[in-house]
Amino acid sequence: MKQVDRVFLMIMVALIVMPLGLTAQNYDESKVGSYTLPPLLSDNQGGKIGSVEEWEQRRRPEILKLFEDNVYGQVPNDYDSINFRVLWSGVSFDKKSRFKDVAIDVSRDNRTLTFHAFLIMPNVTDKKFPVFLMINHQRGRFNVLSKEEYENRDTFWPLDEIIGAGYAIVGFDTKTVSPDSPTQFADEVIKKLYPEQLNVPNGMRMLGAWGWGASRVIDYLESEPEIDAGKVMVMGFSRGGKAALWCAAQDKRVAIAFSNESGHAGAKISRRNFGEMVESITRVVPHWFSPKYREYADNEDKLPVDQHMLLALIAPRAVYVGSAAEDLWADPKGQWLALHEAQPVFRLYGFDCTLLKEMPEMDKQVISLPLGYHNRAGDHDFTLVDWKHYIRFADKLYGRCD
Repeated sequence: MKQVDRVFLMIMVALIVMPLGLTAQNYDESKVGSYTLPPLLSDNQGGKIGSVEEWEQRRRPEILKLFEDNVYGQVPNDYDSINFRVLWSGVSFDKKSRFKDVAIDVSRDNRTLTFHAFLIMPNVTDKKFPVFLMINHQRGRFNVLSKEEYENRDTFWPLDEIIGAGYAIVGFDTKTVSPDSPTQFADEVIKKLYPEQLNVPNGMRMLGAWGWGASRVIDYLESEPEIDAGKVMVMGFSRGGKAALWCAAQDKRVAIAFSNESGHAGAKISRRNFGEMVESITRVVPHWFSPKYREYADNEDKLPVDQHMLLALIAPRAVYVGSAAEDLWADPKGQWLALHEAQPVFRLYGFDCTLLKEMPEMDKQVISLPLGYHNRAGDHDFTLVDWKHYIRFADKLYGRCD
C-alpha cells in the first residue's frame, strides 16, 4: 500500500474508533446477523417485473431515483458546450506508446470548467483501441515520459501489460473536478457549472461529480478516431470504484464497469453488518453523499436500496468486482454477495449467469459473462494481479482470447 493511502487509512481509522460511544465495526462473520434485501424485480407498488421492457420502463428508473435521493445525489449532464484541445502529444521513450494531454472545456451559463484527460495508446496506426478510463484520485500522472520515470512507476499504471495487450488507457485527476474535502468538494464543477445543486436535498456531491467527469471524458473519446468508443471501460479503486459504479449505472456508454475494492457504497451489501457501515462513512466523509444518506446510520434496514441494485442498473453491460482478502473494511464477501444478488436482472436480458452464493476461493478468478469477480491475497491496493484479471476479463468479453 502506498504511503498516502496508509496515512489516509490511519486518519479514517482514528476518526472511526474515537470514544464517541458508537457501535464498533464488526469483523466476525458469526455476528453478521440476518438482513432482507430490497427486491430487484418488484416495483414500488409491489408489481412484478418479468421482462426487459418492464425493467427498463418501470423498475430501473425507480431504482435510479432512489439512489439519487437517498445515497449519491443526482448528476446533471446538461451543458451549453464542450470542447477538446490537444495540448501536448508524443511518443514514449521506448516507442511502444503514444500520448495525448487533452484539455476538456465544459461551459454552462457563461461559466467554464477546464480539466485534463491524459490518454495513452499503443503506438500502432490504423486501429481502434478499447480503452480503460481511470477515475484517478491518488496517483497523479502516468509518469512514463522518460526511462527514469518509467522505471520508478508503480503497478497503478502497468503500461507494459495494458499496452502490450492492445488496450489504451485514459485518466483524469479527480481533484480538478471535485476535491476530496468536506469544505472544498464543490469548488470546481458544482460551484462553477451547477451551483443550484447545493440548494436541493438530492444535489450532486463528490462521487457524482467524479462520475460526471468520467462521462465528459467519454464525450472526448467519442471524438477520438483511434479509440473504439463502444468499448469504454470505466474503472476506479476504493472511492474511485464507488464513483465508477455510479457513473456506469447512469451512463449507458460504459461497456464494462470495473470496481476495485470499492467497499461500502460501492459493491458491498450495505445491510451486511461487516466492515464499514453507513454510520462511519457518513461521519468521516459526508461530502461523498447526499445528506439524506446520514439518516440511515445504524438504520441500514430502512434503506430503500442496496448495492446489488446498483450493480443491476448496469445490465446488460458488464460488471467486474475485485476484492482483496485482507481488506476486511471493504467486506470482500459482501461485495461477492451483491454481485450474486444482481444476477436476476442480467438473466432478464438472456445471460446465463452462474455465480453461486458460496464465495469463491482466494485468488480464483470467476467469470460468468457479463459478470466477473476475484478476491486476491493482500490488502487495500491496486496491484498487477488486479490488472491482469481485468485485462483477461476484457479479452473474454471482446473475444480477444480463447
